[in-house]
Amino acid sequence: MEPVSLFDLAAKQAQWLSVRQSAVAGNIANANTPGYTANDVEPFEKVLDRTAVSLQITEPGHLGSAATNAGFTIKPQEDDGVIMPSKNTVVLEDQLLKAGEVRRSFELNTAIVKAFHSMMMMAVKS
Repeated sequence: MEPVSLFDLAAKQAQWLSVRQSAVAGNIANANTPGYTANDVEPFEKVLDRTAVSLQITEPGHLGSAATNAGFTIKPQEDDGVIMPSKNTVVLEDQLLKAGEVRRSFELNTAIVKAFHSMMMMAVKS
């Protein structure tokens, strides 16, 4: 049985959340490093916009198209005007809010996948 696209989408979001969590953790770890520029990951919506949806070819006569691989770009955080005297752009409060967003998104992602898996198992068993 082929994986359902919802599982692929959830896996891609989990990968994106992992990259974002690493970026936020790096920012927090370097909060006192002089000259450090805070980093962030491009929004997941932009990653989805670059990902082409393609139909799967199940018969030789079907037409198909290739899906693109979407990477995750870590880039310097957009300048919000806050720069410390040491030329550091990390604001701990903002980074802690982002860490909370990542945690909540992981929990939501896991709950959706678990619910979908339960629905599939109930359908298969009946």
